Amino acid sequence: MTDKTVLVTDFTWPAPDIEVAVLKEVNAELLLAPSSDESTLIELVAQADAILTCFAHVTESVIRAGNKLQVIGRYGIGVDNIDVSTATSLEIPVTYVPAYCVDEVAEHTLGFVLSLARKIALYDHAVRQGSWNLQDGLPIHRVRGKTLGLIGFGRIGQVVAQKAAGFGMNVTFYDPDASVKNVVDKELANEVSLKKLITESDFISLHAPLTESTRTLVNADFMHAMKSSACLVNCARGGLIDHDALLIALREGHIAGAALDVFEPEQLTPDHPLLQLGNLIATPHVAFYSAESVEELQRRASMNVAAILDERLPEAICLLYTSPSPRDGLLSRMPSSA
Repeated sequence: MTDKTVLVTDFTWPAPDIEVAVLKEVNAELLLAPSSDESTLIELVAQADAILTCFAHVTESVIRAGNKLQVIGRYGIGVDNIDVSTATSLEIPVTYVPAYCVDEVAEHTLGFVLSLARKIALYDHAVRQGSWNLQDGLPIHRVRGKTLGLIGFGRIGQVVAQKAAGFGMNVTFYDPDASVKNVVDKELANEVSLKKLITESDFISLHAPLTESTRTLVNADFMHAMKSSACLVNCARGGLIDHDALLIALREGHIAGAALDVFEPEQLTPDHPLLQLGNLIATPHVAFYSAESVEELQRRASMNVAAILDERLPEAICLLYTSPSPRDGLLSRMPSSA
């Protein structure tokens, strides 16, 4: 017999079988939302002791409608789709899953770099249109000796640096988080100023979280300062880039190309101007995905929620600090040995 309900707002895999098995251990059952729109979630969350969410927006209204809510769990690393401030004010912990798809995102990033460098997508399209002309994609340059600039140098950025070194690339990084500098292997990459990274990199790849300070970090001025031969890669968050400015930069040749796995809004319509450009590669927010990473994500996200429902500490918790902090009261109610 179950005595707890976990509202699942959305997911991208065939079925939540792993979640069912994990949450059964704490006598919880799943309630699958038929839609992730706000009105539907507000209606359903009244029944829920917990939320598991992938891409749906868990807004202040949704959170406040959940009178029984004990935890909100994110399928993923970032929590920008959740109103963490409201959750924290109500002493509702928000959990997330760190480092489950590091290799996948790093491999996707390098796949983008190689595709841009070798003009693979451009040649593929040309061949399908009946052209077998080498001139369609020239110039082409080897990546050995080229500079890859990484903005954000956490787990994923560091693995990208390791893999890029195998191709003989020079790797630099900029990360505004001072704590990162204390854990970086100095042989992986050279730390540079943001200005130096922008102006000297042949490829720039984004690996920073989306915050108020990083939103539209890559704007018109940023792209005007890049080399005209440089390319931009984003497997992080769509909001890091001003897409209107990107469209102009690609059209007018301020930069040579871009490869994006994320957009804002998340899904562009087929007739969107960016998707009409031959120097843009687009994938549908799939960089995180592999059969292995998704199974790990399902298990760890549901285990985080199960831990809170069972009054144990989860693997990773995100609460905003205030003074005094609701975190203090929450953590004091959980045994540290869990």
